[in-house]
Amino acid sequence: MLINANTPRTEEIGQQILALVLADYRGPVAIRLWNGRLAIGDENAPCTVVFHQPSMLRGLILHRNVVHLAESYLAGDGDIEGNAEALFDLVCYMRDLTLPWPVKWRVIRQALRLPAAHHRANKHTHEDDEKNARAVHTQSEMHRNTRESIAHHYDVSNDFYRLWLDREMVYSCAYFPETDRSLDKAQRDKLDYICRKLRLVPEQTLLDIGCGWGALVCWAARHYNVRAHGITLSEQQYQYACDRVKREGLEGRVTIELRDYRDLPENARYDRIVSVGMFEHIGVANFPRYFDIIKRALKPGGLFLNHGITNDTGWKDTPITRFINSYVFPDGELTRIGAVINAMEKAGFEVIDVEGLRRHYALTLRNWVKSLETNREQAISMVGEASYRVWRLYMSGSAYYFDEGSINVFQVLVGHDREPLAISLRRDEMYAKGCECPPGSNP
Repeated sequence: MLINANTPRTEEIGQQILALVLADYRGPVAIRLWNGRLAIGDENAPCTVVFHQPSMLRGLILHRNVVHLAESYLAGDGDIEGNAEALFDLVCYMRDLTLPWPVKWRVIRQALRLPAAHHRANKHTHEDDEKNARAVHTQSEMHRNTRESIAHHYDVSNDFYRLWLDREMVYSCAYFPETDRSLDKAQRDKLDYICRKLRLVPEQTLLDIGCGWGALVCWAARHYNVRAHGITLSEQQYQYACDRVKREGLEGRVTIELRDYRDLPENARYDRIVSVGMFEHIGVANFPRYFDIIKRALKPGGLFLNHGITNDTGWKDTPITRFINSYVFPDGELTRIGAVINAMEKAGFEVIDVEGLRRHYALTLRNWVKSLETNREQAISMVGEASYRVWRLYMSGSAYYFDEGSINVFQVLVGHDREPLAISLRRDEMYAKGCECPPGSNP
């Protein structure tokens, strides 16, 4: 028998369910029911999950699926107060929880007595939020970084990204010398660090695959006097980057194209090639083609740096990956760093340097989330409540898993196999201070 919402009996059932399921939970998350009463944890908890509707708890128990919890949050049936990153401690606890069958049946019976949803939990009211309900890509489908899927994530709004990114508009892992370094400085350090890893010298040609809003190509041209070419599939990033090149007076040294890397001319050749934060869209099945195209475009003696996120299991079908493919990256797919390096070597590259930066990405994401939350009202006015919640939840969860170690980000520097390397024997040059006066740079 269903119990009406917002009655003492409904509240009692909710508390009984949570007491059974979370009897051994001692983590940082508290839970508040729809009547305002704290059912689990204490008032000073770093994070509090608020169930506005009994149906949210009912669905979570019956489906045992973090996507249901996330969709309830996106729809406004619940809230996450405080540090959203801490929520994922509870997510991991629930993932690993095994209840005895008698307890499990008791919990299910109690959940069935709670009111069902009064509306579809994933129905959004803001017209722009329809994009968030894309169907999940099946694992058998070849992942493609198409213009449509890139637009789903990157063409939300340049102004929206500007609210929480650094001044250079860099949407990838920053490089921190210490934890309290400002995001602006850490992103500039990252741009320069990549240039140093590539051993850029004046008049070299540089290709940036997935150039974003143009930060790296402009930095390399301005400080290292190279001729840089950036390509992107995002219309809004393309327009911003083109305007930026003009604004910074770099028309003679930087070009931006709206182009797929697979459509590079057969005769295109570059001294250096870089890809930062685009690799996650490629798809493992497309690695051979991706690396073959880059190898063809890289001149003899050239260097290629691939900066991309990996994980420790490959892209398995889990509630979290389904949420990411449905609401964030329609074609996102991660794999182990070993698979990435193996594909590079099969393509004929020699691996020169591999560096993991996962702790740097956790710090970066925390900076982004803090800025996004600080600018909450502006963000919602631009993209709607549901999209704001998607980004807050996605970035908070990513920070948790980077810190925990199940996902990582690696910079892999390679050159053509069995070619003489025109680089020094040690890495000292990458750690030289400052970026103001590299050889041939413009102050």
